[in-house]
Amino acid sequence: MEKKKTKATIHDIARELNIAASTVSRALNGNPRISDQTKRAVDKAAKAFNYQPHRLAAALRNGKSKVIGVIIPSADRNFFGSIVRGVEEVLIKANYQVMICQTHEDPVQEAAAIEALLSSRVDGIIASLAKRTENFDHFRKAKSKGIPVILFDRSNDELEISHVVIDDYLGAYKAVEHLARQGCKRIAHFTNFQKIPIYRERLRGYKAALEDHGLPFLKELVVESNLQLEDGRMSMQQLMKLPVLPDAVFASSDLSAMGALQVLKENAIKIPEQVAIVGFSNEPFTMFSDPPLSSVDQHCKRMGNTASEIFLEEIKNTSDKFIPKKIVLMPELVIRKSSMKVPVEVAQPEVLVN
Repeated sequence: MEKKKTKATIHDIARELNIAASTVSRALNGNPRISDQTKRAVDKAAKAFNYQPHRLAAALRNGKSKVIGVIIPSADRNFFGSIVRGVEEVLIKANYQVMICQTHEDPVQEAAAIEALLSSRVDGIIASLAKRTENFDHFRKAKSKGIPVILFDRSNDELEISHVVIDDYLGAYKAVEHLARQGCKRIAHFTNFQKIPIYRERLRGYKAALEDHGLPFLKELVVESNLQLEDGRMSMQQLMKLPVLPDAVFASSDLSAMGALQVLKENAIKIPEQVAIVGFSNEPFTMFSDPPLSSVDQHCKRMGNTASEIFLEEIKNTSDKFIPKKIVLMPELVIRKSSMKVPVEVAQPEVLVN
């Protein structure tokens, strides 16, 4: 049997086997009414022809593409890569394929990604909002078409759709409480723009932990930026111009914490003896920095697992009574040398040490 050079169709397979195209289609889709002998013959012919099913055509016929779109702000962060791994871990077992779109934190690209996924007839969308997204009409459009949309990490309650987040307030509270128990008195905070709920919650947790440990909240110790590596460097340089240097930094991202660590080392400031540091996300590089960086673990793979499980639950729902779910995962503080001024079992025995 010769392989076709052009893209093969079920009609090519049908002619080769002298059966109806509808029989080929049913055999490829595992229809129980088709005999095992015919299924084997069709499968062998399909492989010989290098037949690839047309997912869009199939979606138009039966209303299901078995494809789900995942929208992430950035592909170069382990956090989002781990989310995707968590999504695939669940959905591939359910015979779904995952289509990934990257927004580069741009709301225009985010809206374009939604349009592309809708045009591809995806069965659902799992997404994390771009930092600058303020208009959510593109998500509302997907929802109006009956496409399940599940948000993770960065969400918005206005949309009334399911989302999976961690308790950002608690994660921040644990980090600052740990620093306070280490004897730190002037704890700085690197945050992002406050229109993003997760950063509002982390700032709220920071303030609450300060208050509960009798420490002052000082506006000059809170620095707002995009929380990238260079932002962390600039934020630390800004703090070093103050009359009194902070003795700790709680950063809302590991990258900005790493930027602060670099500047402190360049200026021969000892970590954690003079300035202790805690980041957020527990990126893999944190355990390899010098000193290793304490961080709040967001359980990102579990977040991807949970978002996928919600999608599977929504897609099975045949009524209009599905109530959007909000799943809140509990963060863990991973203590490493960057913040360990005193033995951890004395300072805070309930946290994870790595």
